[in-house]
Amino acid sequence: MTVLGANGVSVSFGEKTVLDGVTFSLNENDKLGVIGVNGCGKTTLFRVLTGELAPDAGQVFLAGDKTVGLVRQDSAFDAETADGTALDFMLGGFPELLAAEARIADLEQKMRKGPENTALAADYAREQADFAAAGGLTFRARAASTLLKMGIDAKQANLPLSSLSGGQRTRAALARRLCREPDILFLDEPTNHLDLDTVAYLENYLGSYRGCVLVISHDRAFLDRVTNKTLVLEYAKATLYKGNYTASAEQRRVDREIALRHYENQQKEIRRQEAYIAQQKAWNRERNIIAAESRQKLLDKMVRLEKPREAPRGVKMAFSTELSSGEEVLAVRRLSMSFGERKLFEDLSFTLRRGERVFITGPNGCGKSTLLKLILGKLTPVAGRVEAGYHVEVGYYDQENQNLDPANTVLEELWRAYPQKTEGEIRGALARFCFTGDDVFRTVSVLSGGERARLTLSKLMLSHMNLLVLDEPTNHLDIDAREALEAALSAFDGTLLVVSHDRYLMERLATRFLALSPGTGQDMLDFAVTRKGAGYSEMNAWRLSHQVNAPVAATASANKAAYLEKKQKEAAERRQKAQTERLKKEAAALEAELAEIEAKLYGEAAADYQKAAELDARKTEAEARLMEIYEIIGV
Repeated sequence: MTVLGANGVSVSFGEKTVLDGVTFSLNENDKLGVIGVNGCGKTTLFRVLTGELAPDAGQVFLAGDKTVGLVRQDSAFDAETADGTALDFMLGGFPELLAAEARIADLEQKMRKGPENTALAADYAREQADFAAAGGLTFRARAASTLLKMGIDAKQANLPLSSLSGGQRTRAALARRLCREPDILFLDEPTNHLDLDTVAYLENYLGSYRGCVLVISHDRAFLDRVTNKTLVLEYAKATLYKGNYTASAEQRRVDREIALRHYENQQKEIRRQEAYIAQQKAWNRERNIIAAESRQKLLDKMVRLEKPREAPRGVKMAFSTELSSGEEVLAVRRLSMSFGERKLFEDLSFTLRRGERVFITGPNGCGKSTLLKLILGKLTPVAGRVEAGYHVEVGYYDQENQNLDPANTVLEELWRAYPQKTEGEIRGALARFCFTGDDVFRTVSVLSGGERARLTLSKLMLSHMNLLVLDEPTNHLDIDAREALEAALSAFDGTLLVVSHDRYLMERLATRFLALSPGTGQDMLDFAVTRKGAGYSEMNAWRLSHQVNAPVAATASANKAAYLEKKQKEAAERRQKAQTERLKKEAAALEAELAEIEAKLYGEAAADYQKAAELDARKTEAEARLMEIYEIIGV
């Protein structure tokens, strides 16, 4: 059954056409990935589909009985300033049911205090019926269950939200929106700022979600695990493909090759026919003129194919060194760090060698970015030291892009960092990162997150440092830019130290992992990759087999067991309650039957010996059964 569709949807902002004739439809259980370069109109499409923005042309179809939910890019931060417990925060997502509960409680209070009131009783019955129909009898249990599925157990759910870790608050914010389980769920970059374990929870949750899901994401591994259809936005047009990201990418490659081959074959045929016509005209005899005119008519009727457009121009980057470092790039010796009473890690030691691609992993809040800042000298450790090797020159990518001056133009920002270069060289570098024309005169303050990331990477590219320290370098980048970054880092001849949750990046580049693992009895685990190009897969398999660096995953297993145990207990209690009710009804029937037997024994059967014997036998049997029931139900 079709639950959502767009037919010829077009949207323009001024002279810029963002969406042009977008048409597609989705069924009840479809999971759609929406992809395209930054600024191609993905979020605009969501705004149109959810009714927030009216299209300039076209229509949106939404099945009338379906509910809609939206998780925006910034939804994960809603829990930052919320008061109360995590469960209170969850229940706050059901304001209409909380209000209904309050009305029902108020009616109950009035009915207890005052005399019998028919109008009050009618209002109470109506409120109760509406409350039950809206899911009021189960919403509290559903909220707790959703928190549990997202790795927040009953104890944590009843703690103040402010006392939970950043990762747990992020999960709570997502859980609040997912809990209502709308028939159609829109997710705009849901994995931003999530650690790997939280992303795994979300993937599992969406994998079993019974509704229709539309998700904008640049996380290719996430798209591969969640989606079964892909909508590609290019040049304001939309094309729907069956399959996840990887399947759609292959199909797009094949489609482009086929379209280009058809175009080239047609052009070849057109040139052949034009040559034939020219030759016939050159002979200039009547029959040749007739033949030329006949061919020309056929040529004029031909439907000309347009040359397939290239994929939108992407980022082109390359990193290189000017000076090679020594063999030992960094030596971290017994490093410890804490903020007040909160200990992040203690006694960390490792050595980084030339040419390594080392990824620092771990749950949110475990100190990954802090470790980078200690290595860079931006923070002072509680204990320990960091020693740089011979000729080590460090280039740093900050995930918040804080090293940009908001008042500078794009051109000024890069040129002031490298004043020895000419304007042409600076513009050429910016062009490789898709800053062309008037783009270079825009101020940093008005740039999007993706544009800021590209500008920071352009500064890093020109640095020619031999050690690149990167903190979440793929955040805010679209898929094409991520792939360009992967290729550039893969070809880099220096050393990499990276914090990232991008599984594709880790898979392709990692030669070693430093896994920060609080709560496991060991603050850091050092894992060397043995298979090139299979870094994440090898590390993840090792983690699963050893159950290390996965406190959240371990909690998930325990939570799942607790959840199943709770469900079994609840089911047993329901069965016990149903049995008790059934026995009470049977006891009432037996008591009525015994009263009737007594009446007959001293009435109509008093003079009938045979009848009295039958009634007495039945009385004995009924009394025995009644005593048995009384014993079971505790009377």
